[in-house]
Amino acid sequence: MPFINANRVRIFYRLEGKDSLPVLVLSHSIGTDHAMWSPQVPDLTECFQVLRYDTRGHGASDCPSGEYSVEQFGRDVLELVGALKISKFAFCGLSMGGAIGQWLGIHAPEQVAQLILANTSPRFGTPEYWNDRIQAVRQGGMAAISDMALGRFFSPEFIARSSPEVANIRSVLLGTAPQGYASCCAALRDFDSRAELPKIKTPTLVIVGEKDVSTPFTGNGDILLRDIAGANLLRLPAAHLSNLEAPRSFTAGLFAFLRPAMTRSFEDAFRSGFEVRRKVLGDEHVDRATANKTEFTKDFQELITRYAWGGIWNRPGLDHRTRRLLVLVMMAALGRWEEFRLHVSSGLARGLEVCDLEESLLQTAIYAGVPAANTAFHIAQEEIDKTTGQKMKRSPADSSLH
Repeated sequence: MPFINANRVRIFYRLEGKDSLPVLVLSHSIGTDHAMWSPQVPDLTECFQVLRYDTRGHGASDCPSGEYSVEQFGRDVLELVGALKISKFAFCGLSMGGAIGQWLGIHAPEQVAQLILANTSPRFGTPEYWNDRIQAVRQGGMAAISDMALGRFFSPEFIARSSPEVANIRSVLLGTAPQGYASCCAALRDFDSRAELPKIKTPTLVIVGEKDVSTPFTGNGDILLRDIAGANLLRLPAAHLSNLEAPRSFTAGLFAFLRPAMTRSFEDAFRSGFEVRRKVLGDEHVDRATANKTEFTKDFQELITRYAWGGIWNRPGLDHRTRRLLVLVMMAALGRWEEFRLHVSSGLARGLEVCDLEESLLQTAIYAGVPAANTAFHIAQEEIDKTTGQKMKRSPADSSLH
């Protein structure tokens, strides 16, 4: 398992994505662990090398005795990235992770490229509030505060839907070491960055949940927005763990904020589009289309490469599998059979499975009509047969799909 001794504490971490990509560090809330970010990771690793870790006192990281401080948390991060030879990174922290982000923005601005402060505050309530929570955990363990914490993590509507995320977080919360949790409560009790917020010059995004009762916008996010020069604001229809209650909107907000710093030039968009086009359709097709390019068609070829492949297919909001299936359904609905066949063939060769085709074409049958789906199933079957090198077994009744 990946551990690094940072600031005299053994820290568990996960580093995912290509080495050549910029690094994004994700820091979790109190009472959770690095897995809190699981909904974001598949999309983020398309554009970033993602570093997640368990804050001391949580998850698989060490749980030293004594009260902790946000400064200790921040130094843990700096030693972790230093050991991994990461000199500059974007940082996204939620709640307690957002407090760590503030400390880094104030004390290590040369290393933090962009800063996302989600569902957090420069001052977390009163000392009495945290002392009561510390006492409850020390006397009754994590079960003593689990219902209260979940009621603050998630909105009542989200809990009522029996979302699996609620059960997952409950399990992690109950598995958190009471000593570690209480020590982190002390760190949040003593944290107050209000006087130093103007020192943060790093481009910053403040994310708030409209249903967040732990760190509502008024008195928390509004102070961050006011005192951090040039800070941007994103409001989400979620409670405290907004990345779990509104996961796709949270991820889209990250990309909207982070991607302008990675914006490609006009020519870069063409080159990246060419790479995506090859990845989706295959070298043989792209080489043939390029070889057949004429003076009459070359501008059209450049247009689809730059805008379709370098623009739309390169956007992070949907993965390539989802985009492939959308294209298949739309081409079948419109009767664009040459394009449909191309995307069936290239898809089967690059990750689509027969079950993917079946489900998308059943959807087509309901929403675009049985005749369209009938033709699509026939064409898809032909391409499946080519891919497998043999015809799938059929009964005599299967000669017509109507």
